[in-house]
Amino acid sequence: MTVRLVLADAPSAQDALTFARRAARLGDEGVRLQAAGGVLAMSTAALAPRGLLDRTPTVLGMRVLAADPELQCDLVVAELSETEDDRALGLPERALAPAWAGVAPPRGGWSGVGTIAAATLASRAQWGIAAVAERVPTDAGEDVVRAVRGDVWGAPDDALLGLPLGVAFAAFSLGFIGGEEEARVTASGRWTRVTLQRGHILTRGPAATGLTAVRRTGSA
Repeated sequence: MTVRLVLADAPSAQDALTFARRAARLGDEGVRLQAAGGVLAMSTAALAPRGLLDRTPTVLGMRVLAADPELQCDLVVAELSETEDDRALGLPERALAPAWAGVAPPRGGWSGVGTIAAATLASRAQWGIAAVAERVPTDAGEDVVRAVRGDVWGAPDDALLGLPLGVAFAAFSLGFIGGEEEARVTASGRWTRVTLQRGHILTRGPAATGLTAVRRTGSA
């Protein structure tokens, strides 16, 4: 018997399926499903570091949907599938355990930073896509492609309030940009959130490296 993810209604189920399919086009990192109290939060990694020396920032896309009040879950899956019930989606037999899913944004403490026009997000995403295509050599291997993508999408962008260019890439690729609006930018600790009507982009900069300052201890 197929294990199912039950949403509040058919449009919510189709919305969830669309998000999962767009996430699959971004890579093989899967979609995290967190449900409780009639709410389903779906998140995926547009960018995520691999290994301690990888300086790629973490950039997550999140979409919040109405779910069945009895649905409770927290797992990462590679895909979702349609079922005979238009309110329910099928889950694969096995869950995933990507490293990015173990890094949770804070629940509170968010304060306003500014706004970014949706048109700016779209134009910067398109610029980045062209830059990646231009810099990737013909017949490049996976490591080379990943290095180029990390270099382009991980670079801070003045037009995005200093956030990595990958924020625009995630918003564009996940279909969060639609119409004229101002995305709200808030921050909590090392995390920054860009909120659009269709979803959120969350980013966390790479961990600080190197030696910390020596602190004096004991009596003077």
